[in-house]
Amino acid sequence: MGIDAEATVPAEERTALLDRAADQRTEYTSGAATPSTFYNAGKDPSVLSKRLKYYIPSLAWIPKYSVSLIGGDVLAGLTVASVLIPQSVSYATSLAKISPVTGLISASVPGIIYAFLGTSRQLNVAPEAATSLLVGQAVADILHDHTGDDVATLGLIISTAITLQAGLIEFLLGFFRLGFIDVVLSRALLRGFITAVAVVIMVEQLIPMFGLTHLSHELDLETTLDKIIFLCQYAWSNYHPLSTVVSFGALFTLIAIRSAKNQLKKYWFIYRIPEVLLVVIASTVLSAHYQWDEDGLDILGSVKVTTGSSFFVSPFTTKTLKYAHSTTSTAFIISIVGFLDSIVAAKQNAAHFGYSISPNRELVALGAANVGASFIPGTLPAFGSITRSRINGDVGGRTQMASLVCSAVVLLATFVFLPWMYYLPKCVLAVVITLIIFSLLAETPHDVVYYWRMGAWIDLGLMFLTFVCSIVYNVEVGIVVSLIISLLLLVHRSSKTRMTILGRVHGTDRWRPVNEDPEAEEDVPGVLVIRIRENLDFANTAQLKERLRRMELYGPIKTHPSEAPMRQETTVIVFHMADVDKCDASAMQIFYELLEEYKVRGVDLFITHLKNKPQRQFMQAGIWDLLGADAFRQTVADAISIVEASNQ
Repeated sequence: MGIDAEATVPAEERTALLDRAADQRTEYTSGAATPSTFYNAGKDPSVLSKRLKYYIPSLAWIPKYSVSLIGGDVLAGLTVASVLIPQSVSYATSLAKISPVTGLISASVPGIIYAFLGTSRQLNVAPEAATSLLVGQAVADILHDHTGDDVATLGLIISTAITLQAGLIEFLLGFFRLGFIDVVLSRALLRGFITAVAVVIMVEQLIPMFGLTHLSHELDLETTLDKIIFLCQYAWSNYHPLSTVVSFGALFTLIAIRSAKNQLKKYWFIYRIPEVLLVVIASTVLSAHYQWDEDGLDILGSVKVTTGSSFFVSPFTTKTLKYAHSTTSTAFIISIVGFLDSIVAAKQNAAHFGYSISPNRELVALGAANVGASFIPGTLPAFGSITRSRINGDVGGRTQMASLVCSAVVLLATFVFLPWMYYLPKCVLAVVITLIIFSLLAETPHDVVYYWRMGAWIDLGLMFLTFVCSIVYNVEVGIVVSLIISLLLLVHRSSKTRMTILGRVHGTDRWRPVNEDPEAEEDVPGVLVIRIRENLDFANTAQLKERLRRMELYGPIKTHPSEAPMRQETTVIVFHMADVDKCDASAMQIFYELLEEYKVRGVDLFITHLKNKPQRQFMQAGIWDLLGADAFRQTVADAISIVEASNQ
């Protein structure tokens, strides 16, 4: 998944589990398994050095930095900066609705902090389209109720509150080793979210591209649906001719240059042309020469390089914390979406260049980057980008030195070249963002066709729900609703214990699932042999009683509960527990109560293939005493032989 990506490569998906396993092994070895580990870490300098290099990855690559890498890293830093400078200004002004300076600061300071703490060598950390859009919506919602306040200052405060909280959330997720959250959300949900973001961004940017910004402010439009209706009504009758010509001229120029670059990839000097920077410079020069602002074209104007009363201000102030409560949900969504985008970009580059990354260390690094950046008022949340990170690696970036060079160039542009952008048309900034829409929508048709062909109606429904809620209400509502539904589906699926009914293969003592092996048959009347195929915990044992009862009545066939029973009354149940390695306390308690009910009903119970650890837990929970030692047999065949002997 990429918010401003073209497509994720299959190699990233194939290596995701291997990366996660490597991360878990690394964290396990870096943990304190025994008291001697603490002792050795305190006494052995090599162990302490390894720990420091793990938690601060820059201590590993900086001392070993080779002069041969400087050329590629510097070129990559300059190339990414040429893309990032107009992008960050566009995100700040057009999406987040705050000063362009904050966009540039957010494109530099977080990248510097991440360079020292991140495990990815190519990841470029800066503001993203989706997260900036969420900040802009939060700013607009709060400013709507504070019309008499200093709008510019209040926007900086709100952005700071969101960035601080997003950073703290990321840091805490990494501290508690919750880096596995990238596998929790379904791809359908993310695709619906990305598609909705693309449409929202397109609608938002079409308004300044047609020169309708002032009219839209007068009508006080709120939802994306309102803006779509507004464009349908006024785009062809009230458009500003000069703004429209400049906007679509710049858009077609960018598309033409990008198409030419794709056709001429073998010529490296053409492929590395920064088309966005060229169009921004050209439009600024033309605007200044022909004085387009006098003809009604909105320009960037004079921008003071300041973020408030002081450049560095502690975010833990009364003014900032005042808006923390109302922006927590936005910060949480931004932290999740930003991390998912970052981890995909990091894993993609790690797979391509042959190294591993740590999701937990990435969370800590991204969290620290955003918390550190929040000390500069108004900074936007910054995360990794698939597109910029891919450019970074393709051009020659091999270490985070490229990010340090990029951040230095962005800071230079902030304090030296920003006044030169006085005549930059705002509609061209909107075009820069509009160009991202093509990459955001690239995979949507493929995914829709795939889910339709696979009959994945739940995935299609989730994608559609996310999209509709985002358009009708806002992006935050869309992803929150879908996130809740996705988690409920996940809990629902995990709450069903994986069980199967076993039957005896004719003429043998082998027992196989009756729904998998046609030779397996239930040949002992009144006996139900159940194989539990996973560990027992509080979640998957909650419905154990109901599911066992359905198996007693209907066997392995899925039948509506209103149907008449298809099996005779069960008199013996044999539990095959070879796949159970452990059970938690709550599961033991539920299982004890279940077995107790069967005893009251007069059902004979046997437990077979029980491993040593679960056996000790059964003894501690009182199940051994409840059933008696004779109920615990080595194999299913042993238990069935006792039943058959009793029947005879």
